[in-house]
Amino acid sequence: MEFAVSLVRRIAWIAGDHDMIGTLRRWFRECGLLEAIRHHDDGVIFGWLAEAISYQGVSDRVASQYIEQHGMVTAQELEKGLGRKGLCPKLGSYWRFEGCGYQKDSRSCNEPEHYRRCPLPRHDLRNGSLNQAAYSLHFFMRDVAGGDFVEWLDERLAAADDLNVSVRAQRMRDAVVEPLLHVHGVSHKVLNMTLACLLLGGDVRRKRWQTAGAVMIAVDTLVHNWMWRSGLLQRLGALHPYGAACYGNRGCAWIIELLSREIDATEFCEAYPAYFPRFVQHAIWAFCAASESNQCNGNNIDDRERCELSDCPLFEECDRVRLGPD
Repeated sequence: MEFAVSLVRRIAWIAGDHDMIGTLRRWFRECGLLEAIRHHDDGVIFGWLAEAISYQGVSDRVASQYIEQHGMVTAQELEKGLGRKGLCPKLGSYWRFEGCGYQKDSRSCNEPEHYRRCPLPRHDLRNGSLNQAAYSLHFFMRDVAGGDFVEWLDERLAAADDLNVSVRAQRMRDAVVEPLLHVHGVSHKVLNMTLACLLLGGDVRRKRWQTAGAVMIAVDTLVHNWMWRSGLLQRLGALHPYGAACYGNRGCAWIIELLSREIDATEFCEAYPAYFPRFVQHAIWAFCAASESNQCNGNNIDDRERCELSDCPLFEECDRVRLGPD
């Protein structure tokens, strides 16, 4: 643990965003999300969430280029299409929508007799799963959240809040993350990343939003691979393949939570909560990401051998475990 805490604390100084919440709020103000949250405007919030979901599965550059060329689906477009008569029964509600099965490449679905009149394929998203995700999210916000997503978040967080338990923040996080994991095609990583941004930057006066957002951890391959290469997983007896295991017992997310209890985030910004796993996870990601510090990633390291990047600021401390396929 001493090794792990020392290494991660150095990364937090090198690559951590020491104004994360302020950066989010400036971004949200520019895109109109702060105003949407204030007025409980589900249409704007849906558009922001749907765009965030569309970034999963490919690089940010590829996703943003596709959106720039083809646009994104809006709540107004969905509502207009769903207002037509004689639509597929799967478009009746959130619960009926399961098993839609739309595939963009083959122009097929699980209700072929309704395909010609279906509005879902008319949105030119990157793949059919994203079309399904957009409709599933829309139905969730309409049917499960009752057409007021902000109020739903407030109620779920309040119901899970218990000052007398040590895992208070995790209880509130799970209260909003777990139901949304049933939205079609939404991964653990993207959901935690997106909700963390929304809750941390959306309204600093909503203390429960801040508490839950602070413990939402998004583990991608950069984070997992750094924890492997550095020797951190090996030293903590937590070696596992990338994927669902990262969120399981002794997975990456669990380790980041553990380390965050030893790293007081107010060292880096007085306004931060002392316990801030999202900040710690984001610092690891930024240390590795090509668009950020660009230190520890597959572009720079030949994973058939131990890392030889002697100019890395962690080179002397890092165990430099080989990430080879065996």
